[in-house]
Amino acid sequence: MKAMILERPGTPLRLVEMKVPEPGFGDVLVRVAACGVCRTDLHVVDGDLARPKRPIVPGHEIVGTVEAIGPGVTHLKHGQRVGVPWLGATCGHCRYCRTGHENLCDDPGFTGYTIDGGYAEFTLARADYTFALDIDRTDATAAPLLCAGLIGYRSLCFAGDADVLGIYGFGAAAHIIAQVARHQGRQIYAFTRPGDAAAQDFARSIGASWAGGSDETPPAELDAAIVFAPVGSLVPAALRATRKGGTVVLGGIHMSDIPTMPYDILWGERRIQSVANLTRQDAVDFLRLAARTPIDIHVETMPLVEANTALSRLRSGTLTGAAVLLP
Repeated sequence: MKAMILERPGTPLRLVEMKVPEPGFGDVLVRVAACGVCRTDLHVVDGDLARPKRPIVPGHEIVGTVEAIGPGVTHLKHGQRVGVPWLGATCGHCRYCRTGHENLCDDPGFTGYTIDGGYAEFTLARADYTFALDIDRTDATAAPLLCAGLIGYRSLCFAGDADVLGIYGFGAAAHIIAQVARHQGRQIYAFTRPGDAAAQDFARSIGASWAGGSDETPPAELDAAIVFAPVGSLVPAALRATRKGGTVVLGGIHMSDIPTMPYDILWGERRIQSVANLTRQDAVDFLRLAARTPIDIHVETMPLVEANTALSRLRSGTLTGAAVLLP
């Protein structure tokens, strides 16, 4: 099979020929139809996340069909359409796994980071962490649901019942979850890079009541804010915009350092809440929600060999919506 591999963080991915893996006990072999390009992939490639498997096939927003089934797998069948997300394995016995917090597992496996992912023609996945995709979407528009959608959903849950929701960084996750929030009757304020009129127009086109630069003051206090952009300086900005008792949710797996800030913008029982990974129940709940919610997912498809171009455009902020690789 063809695959794009990362041999050393900070270097471009390389196209190689690899042997198609064989499923072992509890595994499924998935023929990849589409794989979204996520900001976490960029963090892996750029070396922001330490100690990836080397070499590694990145990619964890995978849509495909079951090509082969290993022993012990009973709930998936050959030819079934499935999705493979970031969470690829957990230990099952640490205190977090035992108490319903498997996203915090002490010994996890992550697709495209410690387990080879979807920038390839085939990928091997644990069947228990692979989800049937019974949704009326193309492969390309379904792929971003597997991480941008899932992490956005978990972030939205932490925002509670906020009526006025601020979203900082209007990329793949933001444009999906903003539509979910609008469908729930919430008011959305979108914060983009200062001066990015195109991103602000895009945010308004999918239902944002207001859109402006991250350095601007919104027209009303926020009940909660979600920060998707991996920029630490946005945390105090979001706190300043959020009312007393509100929550600022940090929706990314990596963020630059948060600068020194005065205590009075945190005071008033404002909360900062990080989001770590996802649980399998998150996937079940969100995929069910996504199947009945009108979400216009904006994607730009590219062939597998253009993975480096897709990552470069994500790094530079010149993508609108999500990039998706098509093997």
